[in-house]
Amino acid sequence: MSGGKKFWTLRYIIINATYFAVYSGIHAYASVFLLEKGFSNTLIGITLALANILSVIFQPLVAGLIDKQGKLTNRNVSMASTALLLIGSVLLLIIKNDIVMIFIIFALIYMVQMVYQPIITAMYFEYEAAGCHIYYGLARGLGSAGFAVTSFFTGRAIGKFGVSILMILDIIFLTVALIILYFFKKPDVKIPAPSSKEVAHNNLFSFIKTYPSFMLFVLGAVCFFFAHNAINDYMIQIISPLGGTEASMGTAVFVAALLELPTMALIDKIMKKVSCRNLLLFAGAAFLIKTLLMFIAPNMVLVYISQAMQMFAYAVFIPVSAYFVNQTMARLDQVKGQAYINCSITLGGVFSSLVCGRLLDIRGPRFMLTVSLVVTAIGLVIAFIALKLWREKSNSCGNIAESNS
Repeated sequence: MSGGKKFWTLRYIIINATYFAVYSGIHAYASVFLLEKGFSNTLIGITLALANILSVIFQPLVAGLIDKQGKLTNRNVSMASTALLLIGSVLLLIIKNDIVMIFIIFALIYMVQMVYQPIITAMYFEYEAAGCHIYYGLARGLGSAGFAVTSFFTGRAIGKFGVSILMILDIIFLTVALIILYFFKKPDVKIPAPSSKEVAHNNLFSFIKTYPSFMLFVLGAVCFFFAHNAINDYMIQIISPLGGTEASMGTAVFVAALLELPTMALIDKIMKKVSCRNLLLFAGAAFLIKTLLMFIAPNMVLVYISQAMQMFAYAVFIPVSAYFVNQTMARLDQVKGQAYINCSITLGGVFSSLVCGRLLDIRGPRFMLTVSLVVTAIGLVIAFIALKLWREKSNSCGNIAESNS
């Protein structure tokens, strides 16, 4: 690995690691923070659902503006998003008992962070095209490791220092991220301008018409992340009947997140031997097996094994789907493509939040996992059809965009 590649990769690693460290504070510990601020469980649900819905709306809109190739670049939007998150974290540290203000600020920073996530991925492809060689899989894997380690130690820090430590840590990580992003400037390399034949499909219906197999795949991905989020969001309800505790839950989350690193770090080499299509179907099958193992688990041992499937499910899906977008989309649509992949994750979480809580109240965790298993199986069938259609159109996993006509 050349010195230049090390340097670009190191900075991109810090961008990913700090992003997911903050993600841990804002997302993984959202309930902990908001409960301490006087929120009821119902109000927490409303806050997170609203933030997720807003992010689904704004992700394609912001991506469409970036795809126009004006002054609103991936780096500029990343810096603006980081600055907004930093301001929001400072305000949440200062504001003590104003539930209305906390509701507004927390929902906004939660939404901004979701909108920002696909832009980090799009930035990699932009810089790679400009000659800034980066090991994406390694960087993304270390981002997950950052989440795992931060989550592990934050839980213990809250017990010692209280929930204010969440915002203090976020402020530190965001400050580091903002400094790195400021100096993360793409070299002045002339990249051929889009030809007059290239058209940005910023309208949703135009995008669907242009990339039908991709959007069908997005629908399948929504089903994968319905079950993925159901397990993550309601882990304590699932493991309590098996003798699991909050400590067991922390271990399960840590195992899943940490095991993403080796797979993501090796994904570039794996993709040289296995096609995108087969890897995405493999990831879908792993989501199904993970849910099945959780469903049949008689004890915590099988729960941990289910969580270990994360290295074949989420850890494969995330980087490979990013490359899938780059290979499927025309240049003026690639940031939107990354945004729609992220929207599938978000929508899966929204539907899971709306449905699974009610299923738990009515029939309990096993019935919720039964529904999740069926939804995941449906998603795998949809993904198979979508990727079959894509293969028939492109005949390879090379750098071929679907027709723009």
